[in-house]
Amino acid sequence: MTNDGNSRIPHTLRRKPLVVSLLALLSIAAAPTANPSTTDFLRFVPDKVGGGTLQTATTRYRNAAGATVDLIAAVHVADSAYYHQVEKSFKQYDALLYEMVKPQGMAPPAPGAKAGGAVTGLQRFLKKVLDLDFQLDAIDYSAPNFVHADLDAETFAQMQGDRGESIPGIILQSMLREMAKEDGANGDVQLGQLLMALQAPDRAKQLKLLLARQFNDVEDALSGLGGPDGSVILTERNKRALTVLDEQLHAGKKHLAIFYGAAHLPDMAQRLSQRGFKRVGSKWQVAWNMAGPPATRPTTLNTK
Repeated sequence: MTNDGNSRIPHTLRRKPLVVSLLALLSIAAAPTANPSTTDFLRFVPDKVGGGTLQTATTRYRNAAGATVDLIAAVHVADSAYYHQVEKSFKQYDALLYEMVKPQGMAPPAPGAKAGGAVTGLQRFLKKVLDLDFQLDAIDYSAPNFVHADLDAETFAQMQGDRGESIPGIILQSMLREMAKEDGANGDVQLGQLLMALQAPDRAKQLKLLLARQFNDVEDALSGLGGPDGSVILTERNKRALTVLDEQLHAGKKHLAIFYGAAHLPDMAQRLSQRGFKRVGSKWQVAWNMAGPPATRPTTLNTK
């Protein structure tokens, strides 16, 4: 994708905004305060030897009638062990509500099926570069308690068209917000870190560490997405998910979960509060394990 106006911006000023914007997009499809850097649903926890872990939360909410809803933060590329752990936990729920923008009436793809789309393509690319697994390859969406809780592709496209939204436009909007906060020195540092990670003998680990630390900026990158009425990619999909939740509760389900990208969950938590649900606890699971010191073997960057 090219943009004549953007071509005049120095490359060192574009690196970090692009990284943050792509992370924001990934955490939607699939965000922080103290040390360790944290939000209610996603956090990077450094260790004492230059490594760390990216962790996601499962946060429980309960209403006066005793119904519980767990918000399970998803990262769409992660360690295989993470997907094994969360999928095992799905069996306990009366209904597991999941995100997936797909054509109306189409069954979810089987694990490993090559679904299309630009965002899916980007996620598969990151899976290879970061030596991770991909959510659609690891999770069985045909489980009997899985309930689709997202917009269908036709409605999603129509809503985006009505609002003049697009995936490239959302990335550009996020980049412009980030560039307004950047200076040249910081841009040089980010570019230097990226080059060092690419040349490291444990390249996948160092790239994951670099990206995981940038999740601290995702919340700002997402703020204000789509203007005062929100966006289709986040707000309208959340509305749909909570409508499906209401239907499941009305049908008598008592123990439910919503498995959605981490960036969706702060808004969903507010919508649960409006429905009389109160937070009662949370637990954390490791999505990216990057613990331990960096490798020291010399290496060269392969540019072929």
